[in-house]
Amino acid sequence: MYGLIDPPEAADGRLPPEGAPAADGQSPIRAGSGKRTSAPLSLSPGRRAWQRFRRNRLGYWSLVLFCLLVVFSLFAEVLSNDKPLVVRYQGTLYFPLVKDYSEKTFDGDFDTPADYLDPFIRDKLTQGGNWAIYPPNPYGPRTINYFAREPNPSAPSRDNLFGTDDRGRDLLAQLIYGFRLSVLFGLALTAIGVVMGVIAGAIQGYAGGKTDLVGQRFMEIWGSMPELYLLIIFSAIFAPSVALLLVLLSLFGWMGLSDYVRAEFLRNRQMDYVRAARALGVSNLQIMWRHILPNSLTPVVTFLPFRMSAAILALTSLDFLGLGVPPGTPSLGELLSQGKANIDAWWISLSTFAVLVVTLLLLTFMGDALRDALDPRKAQE
Repeated sequence: MYGLIDPPEAADGRLPPEGAPAADGQSPIRAGSGKRTSAPLSLSPGRRAWQRFRRNRLGYWSLVLFCLLVVFSLFAEVLSNDKPLVVRYQGTLYFPLVKDYSEKTFDGDFDTPADYLDPFIRDKLTQGGNWAIYPPNPYGPRTINYFAREPNPSAPSRDNLFGTDDRGRDLLAQLIYGFRLSVLFGLALTAIGVVMGVIAGAIQGYAGGKTDLVGQRFMEIWGSMPELYLLIIFSAIFAPSVALLLVLLSLFGWMGLSDYVRAEFLRNRQMDYVRAARALGVSNLQIMWRHILPNSLTPVVTFLPFRMSAAILALTSLDFLGLGVPPGTPSLGELLSQGKANIDAWWISLSTFAVLVVTLLLLTFMGDALRDALDPRKAQE
């Protein structure tokens, strides 16, 4: 009852008369009969941050569109493939995406894997009640269109909506699979960098003293190493692979986030709730994991979209220089390199550049919206 009465009213021992309008400075909840009315429960900080993020329409719809693109790219084999999804031949169902079948299965002459783009095989699959369901784009990332009507690289046409590259491969398939590779690589590199950065920053910030001093000097020495030269050396020694590239970039991708986490731990370790936990005998590991880390996640979450953008740009740049994924692997950097080598084939550079720009813009808009949503100065909005 006392929580419903303004301090001046409590001091005078008076309540407003029943049905009276709210006085100046008096909350409407206290007006009227003076009876207690239910007020909405306060939202959690995470829920308030999500509401602020949703109010940023550009960032919210960027997140929705980016998630849709990622989900579609995960089903790239269903969207773009030179193998049918389902084949019914002479009363039997076949699933070429799951199992390879030879030409002899469809009354061919050779015991080699069936080429479902071959006019002979296609005729077999459309005669006598036979049928086949092809993906929307009937080309895979390594499929060469041997039946193209123009020399490669060919311009966009009815057969190849985005044209072909200089090897005769469908450009739309290359973009779909290249986008998936870039996104998955960026997610993996970001996850590894976050784990390593949080661990290193938490240890330095919580321990402080000599541990922090030694850690900072190590990071200065490690960060001054020529990353590009090391990549060139290792690419000459080892066979290029996505795993090797992920390991090499992870060795340097954690230091940026580590500085932010270290600063948050240095600030939060002096708070009263940390001192209280120490007085209760809570271990240092539990204090770091259960108390300080949840209150230090704002820079980590804000850092994620920008870190992922940097990872995608790093992969694209290394592929453009020929230091990235193995040759023949569909990637945006390799397509940009082809566009540079074939200036007249404008469709290669234009489509690849558009995919890269849209991806980075979506991540940038998401990062800006996250930064505003987690800004403590806007916590009361």
